[in-house]
Amino acid sequence: MDHKSTKIKYYSSVNTQEIEWLWYPYIPYGRITVIQGDPGEGKTTFVLQITARLSTGQLLPECNKALPPQNAIYQSTEDGIADTVKPRLINAAADCDRIAFIDDTTYPLTLDDERLEHAIKECQARLLVLDPLQAFISANSDMHRANEMRPLMNKLAGIAERTRCAIIIIGHMNKTIGTKGLYRSLGSIDITAAARSVLMIGRLKDDPSIRVMTHLKSNLAPEGRSIAFEMIPEGGFHWIGYYDVTTDDLLTGNTQQDDSKLLQARTLLKEVLSEKPMLCADAYALCKKYNIGERTADSAKRLENIKSIKMPDGWYWKFEVDIL
Repeated sequence: MDHKSTKIKYYSSVNTQEIEWLWYPYIPYGRITVIQGDPGEGKTTFVLQITARLSTGQLLPECNKALPPQNAIYQSTEDGIADTVKPRLINAAADCDRIAFIDDTTYPLTLDDERLEHAIKECQARLLVLDPLQAFISANSDMHRANEMRPLMNKLAGIAERTRCAIIIIGHMNKTIGTKGLYRSLGSIDITAAARSVLMIGRLKDDPSIRVMTHLKSNLAPEGRSIAFEMIPEGGFHWIGYYDVTTDDLLTGNTQQDDSKLLQARTLLKEVLSEKPMLCADAYALCKKYNIGERTADSAKRLENIKSIKMPDGWYWKFEVDIL
């Protein structure tokens, strides 16, 4: 080995750089985020909602500041572009002039495809979504082999870092029972190892219309609180907000609530919020005094038609009175 070719650098010469966030602390710019869950749990709907909000500059759930409208690339192979993806974007009030896709009819895209970086630069995209992961693995690669997936994921991570684009990979989960969420990912563990953030989406056993996103892994910030959304029949969607359900709760199906506590929470919140709105943090603190958990408080909030509203000093809960 020619040691004269070895380059040594000292950390004192490196300029530090802050992490930018598309959605703190869940989705960083310039890094890979994996969103996983069983089929039919709402992963694609969830990500399309995020993409739509990014395209129009809408506030993301539980955020205090909205980003300016930004461009995105949404690459899907499981759903039809004309009959599924675009209608869902329209329903989510997206600006479709800001959301592109790569025409891969000639030959399919792969994780190490040069067209990914070219498209990001051409569109000035701040978000790239690959849905689902296994569709972008070439026939010559085995997603269960670490020595084959590691270089692919490293190359994709390099694209994210060079372009400062957030890359979201949507993936299914394996059927292994009794293991941690990270080990339920489909394919080699090197896939989630390359991601700086890993999120999981699952549904509540006692109320399947409610889906919850939990934070399995976070290398760049403290893990975020779980966030719930409701998938209403006939294509409806509603953000619920913070929800007191863990990854283990979703994996084990232990999401049922104490009916007596739920009734107590509904009565308490309706009585207090009928007078005036209350800061979200104060509402949770009030419930805690009565030994009411956050998940039960969130369920009571939804059942009593209590809305989250943004005010100059933070997020408030406000009781909405139905007008007949």
